[in-house]
Amino acid sequence: MENDRAAPRNYVLIGIVVFLFFAWGFATVLIDSLIPKLKGLFDLSYTYVALTQFSFFISYFFFSLPAALILSRIGYIRGAVLGLSVTAVGCLLFAPASALGTFPPFLIALFVMAAGITMLQVTANPFIERLGPEATSHSRLTLAQAFNSLATVVGPLIGAATILSGVVVLNTTGLTASALSSLRRSQAYVIQFPFLVMGLILAVLAIVFWRMRGDSAPRVVPEAASLKGIVALLGRPRLVLGTIAIFVYVGAEVSIGSFLANYLMQPSVLGLVAVRAVQMVSLYWGGAMVGRFIGAFVLQRLRPGYVLAVCAIVAAILTTTSSLTAGPVAAYSLIAVGLFNSIMFPTIFALATEQLGADTPNGSGLLCVAIVGGALIPPLTGKVADTFGLATAFLVPAVCYLWILAYGIMTAQGLGLTKQQT
Repeated sequence: MENDRAAPRNYVLIGIVVFLFFAWGFATVLIDSLIPKLKGLFDLSYTYVALTQFSFFISYFFFSLPAALILSRIGYIRGAVLGLSVTAVGCLLFAPASALGTFPPFLIALFVMAAGITMLQVTANPFIERLGPEATSHSRLTLAQAFNSLATVVGPLIGAATILSGVVVLNTTGLTASALSSLRRSQAYVIQFPFLVMGLILAVLAIVFWRMRGDSAPRVVPEAASLKGIVALLGRPRLVLGTIAIFVYVGAEVSIGSFLANYLMQPSVLGLVAVRAVQMVSLYWGGAMVGRFIGAFVLQRLRPGYVLAVCAIVAAILTTTSSLTAGPVAAYSLIAVGLFNSIMFPTIFALATEQLGADTPNGSGLLCVAIVGGALIPPLTGKVADTFGLATAFLVPAVCYLWILAYGIMTAQGLGLTKQQT
């Protein structure tokens, strides 16, 4: 009888955690709309505007391992409350950033927002895995990521309607320094609205989780999280190689998402206006959403490592095709990469943390550190874009997919990963 009563409660928890994936996906993807706006507003190069992604994803480097340690002390539900609260504060910081009308305050707001999302990532990924049998953890995590992708489809549409509602590229001819500063502040004002609304929604979600703190949830073993335990995990080849795979995957995905709107705006590709280009970015994330729903079905029937390898090689081919062509072929081949990105993060995460048991919080923290790839690879892609052109720059993510291909094959065949099983 007790198990019969617990099952519906588990379904409620799964539903709320899935909504958590949606919430942080929406928060993250708004940056793709923010980049064209900030680039035009402050006349930034591709390398410099990539600091928006750097400021966001560098938080994973600083906060992932502390988040794992905190998670082991306070548990999954309180971990979600903490992550939501910090993320909401970061969103609210967009109000003073917009009022100041300069670039650095936006970077600070993004850094704080990402600190909270880091806590959410460290908490929610293992949380959703452990809300059911281990045998279906790949499918369950992929399904949760599908709702994360749904948010990334909606996000660019809302970002285009709000963040890009004003002037995208300023005409500064003949303006004094004072007039330019005033113009930038007025145009920066439109940026804050979606972030303020999102901050309020996240605060409400934090209250919902707080009210559930007495409910039954999977336990986090307190002894699991320690610096010694985290260092010990470096002896697990499957986890370490998966950490590298997460690093390059996030770097590739973020690089494409960050510069896709500017790419579609180029005359040699589609020559779109900024609003239309950002709306088209939703197709990239929409492919990821569709792919994750399909993946939740496929991964129950096929070996995850091979599915990962196939998706990685197709993504590499599509990215290279876009880089070497022009017009609609270049545009739609790059957009199509989203479909094959779909299962990569959840599948790599699940493969890397298989059989970690009580070490799962530490493993989650280590994998989330690797999300710093989203901070380091986009500036590299931006530097290549400034030097050789944006089309050539997409060869950087193409190379990243080759490592994911290798990891998929290694996990499927167990090559050099035997220590993970001991």
